[in-house]
Amino acid sequence: MSDRVFSGSIPDVYDDYLVPLIFEQYAVDLARRSVALQPSSVLEVAAGSGVVTRAVAPVLGVGARYVVTDLNPPMLDRARARQPQDSRIDWRPADALDLPFPDETFDLVLCQFGVMFFPNRVRAYQEAHRVLRPGGSFLYNMWDRIETNEFADVVTNSLAEVFPDDPPQFLARTPHGHHDQTVYRRELIDAGFGEITVDSVSAISGAKKPSEPATAYCQGTPLRNEIEERKGPGLEESTSIVSDAIRERFGDGPVEGQIQGFVIHALRAP
Repeated sequence: MSDRVFSGSIPDVYDDYLVPLIFEQYAVDLARRSVALQPSSVLEVAAGSGVVTRAVAPVLGVGARYVVTDLNPPMLDRARARQPQDSRIDWRPADALDLPFPDETFDLVLCQFGVMFFPNRVRAYQEAHRVLRPGGSFLYNMWDRIETNEFADVVTNSLAEVFPDDPPQFLARTPHGHHDQTVYRRELIDAGFGEITVDSVSAISGAKKPSEPATAYCQGTPLRNEIEERKGPGLEESTSIVSDAIRERFGDGPVEGQIQGFVIHALRAP
């Protein structure tokens, strides 16, 4: 499915544009929450290009073990290339639905904005539960509704005007399509987790100019695949049209927009 294809130049554009735009602030927040748990063994799944790894590794204890995984080799390669040498980190390609680790191995399982891409979230949650030690924590993020994430909303609406017969819906469907708390609370309970807390976290996303968010979303996510599959304006022209829409909404020069997501903390029973 194209929603899960991060290939070609997508990982580089993703890391250069989208990570500073919307992911870095949440990575710092996740690192703060992680270190408060004082884990000695950490597993990160769906690590992407490594923004959480870069935030978490410096605050972990000197004797901690940190295993960083992703199903997509180009993304994991990008993450490894950007990370300073650290003997505590073990990089491994791995499927979150079939983790290659023994039961009760980790104190903490992390995942930043990755669970929306899992074809079977309950199965992934079961795997996280399985590899956690009793009393361990599963800490992850989900995006809120697209309407509360202003750049993503403008991108989606402007592309709907470009392709009115078949509007690209990747952003609304996948990153922002799984925000219902009742659904993922039930999924976590079905996977075996007990105590579950959900925090709503809002922030302001900023870029130096309108073309940066346009490039981030149109060329640094699987939205690119949808644009390139359709007849009509090509990728560059579509990106330019989106840039104009962002300029019209937020102004020329530096632009700012709201982003909003959730941080979910699920405990495995002691």
